[in-house]
Amino acid sequence: MPNFCAAPNCTRKSTQSDLAFFRFPRDPERCRIWVENCRRADLEAKTADQLNKHYRLCAKHFDPAMVCKTSPYRTVLKDTAIPTIFDLTSHLKNPHTRHRKRIKELTEDDIRRMKERRLAAEQRSSKKEEESPNTNNAEPQLSAEEKEYRDYLRSSFEILLLLGKQGIPLTVDKVSETEFKPNNFQALLDYSMNAGDAALRKRFSTMAVNTEYLSSTQLNQLLDVCENTVREEMLMENLIREELLDFLPFGDGDECGLVEQLEAQLTERWGLSMEDCRGQAHKACGTSTIKMKAVAVLLMEKYKFALHVPCSHMALNIHLANNLPFPNVQVVMETLRRITKFFETPSTQAELEKAIGTHHQKNEDKATALKEACGCRWTEQHNVFDVLLDVLPPLLLCMDNVRDNDDGLFTSATVASAYSIAEILADFEFIVTVVILKNVLTFTRAFGRNLQGDTLDVFSAANSLTAVLHSLNEVNDNIDVYHEFWYEEAISLASLMEIPVSIPRLFLRKQRSIDAGEIQAELYFKEYVTIPVIRGIMQEVEDMFSDTHLKALKCLSLVPAVMGHMKFNTTEENYADIYRNDLPNPDTLPAELHCWRIKWKHRGKEVRLPTTIHETLQLPDVKFFPNVNSFLKVLSTLPVLKLEGGSDDTATKRLQAYLDNTPVKNWHKSLAMLHVNSHVKHDLDVMVDKYCRLYPEDEGEGEEPAEEEPVEEDAAAAN
Repeated sequence: MPNFCAAPNCTRKSTQSDLAFFRFPRDPERCRIWVENCRRADLEAKTADQLNKHYRLCAKHFDPAMVCKTSPYRTVLKDTAIPTIFDLTSHLKNPHTRHRKRIKELTEDDIRRMKERRLAAEQRSSKKEEESPNTNNAEPQLSAEEKEYRDYLRSSFEILLLLGKQGIPLTVDKVSETEFKPNNFQALLDYSMNAGDAALRKRFSTMAVNTEYLSSTQLNQLLDVCENTVREEMLMENLIREELLDFLPFGDGDECGLVEQLEAQLTERWGLSMEDCRGQAHKACGTSTIKMKAVAVLLMEKYKFALHVPCSHMALNIHLANNLPFPNVQVVMETLRRITKFFETPSTQAELEKAIGTHHQKNEDKATALKEACGCRWTEQHNVFDVLLDVLPPLLLCMDNVRDNDDGLFTSATVASAYSIAEILADFEFIVTVVILKNVLTFTRAFGRNLQGDTLDVFSAANSLTAVLHSLNEVNDNIDVYHEFWYEEAISLASLMEIPVSIPRLFLRKQRSIDAGEIQAELYFKEYVTIPVIRGIMQEVEDMFSDTHLKALKCLSLVPAVMGHMKFNTTEENYADIYRNDLPNPDTLPAELHCWRIKWKHRGKEVRLPTTIHETLQLPDVKFFPNVNSFLKVLSTLPVLKLEGGSDDTATKRLQAYLDNTPVKNWHKSLAMLHVNSHVKHDLDVMVDKYCRLYPEDEGEGEEPAEEEPVEEDAAAAN
């Protein structure tokens, strides 16, 4: 989120300039002087804490002697710095222009008080300098040894950040026990020394070349400081986004232990409050889904407003299917993930298109439509099961062609993958499960698509959930009729693919072991596939879209475009109690909502209605509606709502890229975190200062070699 300069007639912002931007000081007296010099009347009523948190001045408003650049990335102000350079007249050239930052006209009393305060501040400053003649605002003088040590730390941090950014593993395998081969970190240390890094050369030149330069303890300390500094930078930014903050061990312990660990991480280490959490979402699959759902339930029991909602960047139908704990459904979802991976290369994608053309050679329109449907990321779309059923025959043909590999185009690994996928596709239980999922999730498809749409679409989805649940209940009440149609569909597709109808071998073996009678295939799939899937989907929808969640989504009618669509006949008061404690003046909410509706209902014809929460919050006069302002800010944090710009899954993609491109044995939690967050600006001097403070030079020495610290893929904690 860019920083805007609070000075009048100044339009600079951080994204368009390399200028430094400075917070208003927390000291009330100094902060008052800054406000007076700005001549911003609207800032006078704000506290020093509010100004420090939300307002900035760019460096152009300070005397250059007051600004110190301590590093290429770090610019600071002297403790006594006061802004004195302002443009207070240019707005007079165009008096008809509306100015958000209105300039206060000073009276003689105002001028007199300002002079008195300024004089008092100068006297305090000079007195402080007299009492401390040996101190100044510059950095303390360092000895030659301290400077060399800090330079060595800077070089070490630069190398670690390079390893993280490029996704380079920390260690490599030794060829043999007798042959030494340095890890990548040590290899880059050697390279830097050979390239002329005096600080590293002086520190390590006397060491034997076949020994580790740093112990495991020292290296982990460096990595911890890197990781924590980057994380602190992200936590300081007041911007709604998805970020990877840390990893937590997921495999060990029960759900209660994981909840306690997550709470401790958020509150004790990061300084966040779970009482302020308004939404949680997980992206899990397989057996981990059950555990994550249990964690979400426990968190909601402790913090009732930490709503468990779906991720904004995952299709609802995929999320619902992932959450079903049935083995046959999980086989389908895992196969979809393997298919996605299989067709990442152009050669395999071309083979699929060739198979589609062959299968539908008498219907070119059908072939063309199917090729388009199987384009980029089709396995992540809302209609994934519809497309999968359509493409299933040519998909199996494609896998058979890759297995044959007559032209030798494919590697042995690709051929082996095609063989295992083909075995799954040719199983009748797989076909029945896909048919059932497709038909059941048809009722939630439009609902899920609206959830990922514009604000008005999300509002419409919240109001259509009752109809969705009614349709699912109707299917459940008439399950015999629906199952008969769906089973016939599966039989027809299996016949087309020359796949025999069969009951899973494992079930038959269990039946024989208990000497149970034979069961008909249609009855088996009804009892063990259709009924569990329909009831599981119903339960998931009801759990995920609780009354509180729906009330929150219905409050999106606060967005003016939604309000206009409803002809300004909205009733937010009926749902507003859920976030009553988050509002600054909850008792005045009904009157404020009435004024908010009147404002937009009687707007000028040339005024366009804002269509999103973000656009509404950017309005200059939204501050005159403090309850609405707070309400919209709370709603904007719900994970079910997509972020502005469509970049809500960037951190997930970066993490997945790291996991895909790095061998499992080389996964490292600190390097993964640095890789995913390589876009975050970092200050090497801050890292050096923190390391020197936490780990004095004479501590942390050890003999053990550095080792990888593993990453658990499902343990990512994202903001």
